Amino acid sequence: MRNRAGHLITNLFGEAAYKSFVPNPLPPTPPIQLSNDLINLLVKANSQLAVLENIATHIPNVQLFVSMYVRKEALMSSQIEGTQATLEDILDPLLEENTNRNVADVVNYIKATEFAINRLKELPLCNRLIRETHAVLMSGVRGQEKSPGEFRTSQNWIGGQGSSLNNARYIPPSPSDMNEAMSDLEKYIHSEDQLDPLIRAALIHYQFETIHPFLDGNGRVGRLIITLFLMGQKILSTPALYISYFLKKNRIEYYDRMTEVRTKGDYEQWIKFFLQALIESAEDAITTIEELTALHDMNIALISKMGRISKNALLVFRYLETNPIIDIRKTAEALDIAFNTTSSVITRLKELGILVQTSTGSRNRTFSYEAYLNILRKGT
Repeated sequence: MRNRAGHLITNLFGEAAYKSFVPNPLPPTPPIQLSNDLINLLVKANSQLAVLENIATHIPNVQLFVSMYVRKEALMSSQIEGTQATLEDILDPLLEENTNRNVADVVNYIKATEFAINRLKELPLCNRLIRETHAVLMSGVRGQEKSPGEFRTSQNWIGGQGSSLNNARYIPPSPSDMNEAMSDLEKYIHSEDQLDPLIRAALIHYQFETIHPFLDGNGRVGRLIITLFLMGQKILSTPALYISYFLKKNRIEYYDRMTEVRTKGDYEQWIKFFLQALIESAEDAITTIEELTALHDMNIALISKMGRISKNALLVFRYLETNPIIDIRKTAEALDIAFNTTSSVITRLKELGILVQTSTGSRNRTFSYEAYLNILRKGT
């Protein structure tokens, strides 16, 4: 049976036969029904994103918050896919020496996000940018054998561990249908559509996940496309929104609602869920920025009373806000301050309660900016 989202087609013959889904091009026909509920969510989502954008453009050290947000979003998005890593893992000052496969996945997501946002200055959101971003995401980590930066040339499927084409939960379009669907999606991203950009973002994310054009990394790239699209539409000027927190918290519903579109053509219920995700993510980001700003101001006031040492203490504090877990040697090298000076500054910051010692050995002692980390840890 055909529905407005697409239809199943049979591939191969006999024992090997299986059905894959072919999505209809966007926008849906008949058009999206704008019920009162949906309009109310849309108004609220636009208003919360405007508040977030206003805060993000007016705080003096926005880049600092954004760099932390990108790390948190990378962690959450990777956790949705089952990556086992914590915020502490990706902030470890000895990251290079200690990286395991899980942490490497998150670090690559951070690199992919930064790459894509910079690339957006030269190239609109398109299939080429999506493929290039995927190449960064998958380079040198597990899944690197799965054609980084290339759309797949074989059939993939979604299901539990050990599932096959016979018992898969969902089978995306075959390679030829997939290429056509990605070409249609690219055209839709660049088309003039009367729909609100937030509804379009919901449709684009759903469509990308349904097409599943890569052998691995689709979920992470698909969630990054949301931010890239909103930045391309000038709704956000920085990636200060981490939607993966909401999606991780509601992971089963996230997958179920996309399935509901494929099986029944009900885009409206998916759009409402997506708008709710934007609202809660924006509210969460606003609260986090306000808490981090208040913490920053309070600690700057404490440091300014430190007398002779305060100049170096300010340098260490600024470093702390992008590297909230530090050791003395790496901090001294990064700031080009003598080891002993750095050590005495860290001791004073400990006495003020800004830093907490987190390891006990005499060598490679680490210290963390606990109050800052506690704000960022929410949901991780």
